[in-house]
Amino acid sequence: MDNATIVTQGEKYVMKTYGRYPFALVEGTGTKVVDADGNEYLDFVGGLAVNSLGHCHPKVVEAIRQQASKLIHCSNLYWIEPQVELAKLLVENSDLDKVFFCNSGAEANEAAIKLARKYAKEYRSPESYEIITMRRSFHGRTMATLTATGQKKFHQGFAPLPMGFKYVPFNDLSSLRAAVGSKTCAVMMEPVQGEGGVYEASKDYLKAVRDLCNEEGLLLIFDEVQCGLGRTGSLFAYQYYEVEPDILTLAKALAGGVPVGAMLAREQVAKAFVPGDHASTFGGNPLAMAAGVAAFKTILEEGLVEKVQSLGGYLYQELEKLAGEFKQLKEIRGRGFLLGIEVDGPADAIVAACQKRGLLINSLHGHVLRLLPPLTVSKDEIDQALKVLKDALQEVLG
Repeated sequence: MDNATIVTQGEKYVMKTYGRYPFALVEGTGTKVVDADGNEYLDFVGGLAVNSLGHCHPKVVEAIRQQASKLIHCSNLYWIEPQVELAKLLVENSDLDKVFFCNSGAEANEAAIKLARKYAKEYRSPESYEIITMRRSFHGRTMATLTATGQKKFHQGFAPLPMGFKYVPFNDLSSLRAAVGSKTCAVMMEPVQGEGGVYEASKDYLKAVRDLCNEEGLLLIFDEVQCGLGRTGSLFAYQYYEVEPDILTLAKALAGGVPVGAMLAREQVAKAFVPGDHASTFGGNPLAMAAGVAAFKTILEEGLVEKVQSLGGYLYQELEKLAGEFKQLKEIRGRGFLLGIEVDGPADAIVAACQKRGLLINSLHGHVLRLLPPLTVSKDEIDQALKVLKDALQEVLG
């Protein structure tokens, strides 16, 4: 089918929960994708930070092929070898002790919310259940994670929302301290906010939040669904800040494109979950876990974290140069390969102008351009993207 046919049939049969661009991506290798009409694009959206190894990385493809020929799924009533292997890799490369696997970032955050409440009721107070999250945050679209998300636009139309969440401004310690009460059980945040517009926490702030949680007996939950796994220039974002969470959530890039979520916790916190407290039928299935092992090993073995540190800094500097040429570009934000450009102008039109020239980026809130290249991107591909972006900015902003 061509683009027009896929779009027409999609509009007829697929529920309209996305505002989609009028073409279908059908093939991809590395940083390049091809649509149904044969048009090629340089992909700096990357499945919204999922395709961190680019498209169809050969090590992930081979792991999926081999596992699919042996065992695709079995119940978590039995031990699953690649699940144990991926859990070991995550624990040995982080500061957490135990892992729960699911299928998405929202599910990982649901698990974190449940674990935090269960732990608090046992170790803090039977009345402790409230979780403080940050304004502009994004934690998912299930009812609990939707409510945890500190953006009112996502709440509209879904009342009554679950109780037990408070919101405070990001990077504002005094507001957080004032929000803590006898019912508080945890603080939940993204070290670098992605969907909210690409805002990073300050080091002093995160260290002070950790101290506050220690003082008040609260759990600290870091949502690294988008900013983790090398994207911001360290394997886990918290490592840059030198602040260890009690609970850490991951997803997106964890299996190189296959749906996977993970919730990691310190040993003492993890003990609050006992059999029957939480589960996921498909979570940790052999196929996804094999992909996850291959993807995680590739990040480590190919030095991709170090590559992000180097090329992420280069990309940031080049974007700042563009901001010097186009006064409508108000601010460059983010770390590594999670970068945002604040635009005083029509961001969506800039995205469209880039698409026309063969570059995929996306926009947030109508005024922020977001770049999420794969960790495997080359300097030449970054330069190519920068040239396209400059031409698109010239067309739209003049």
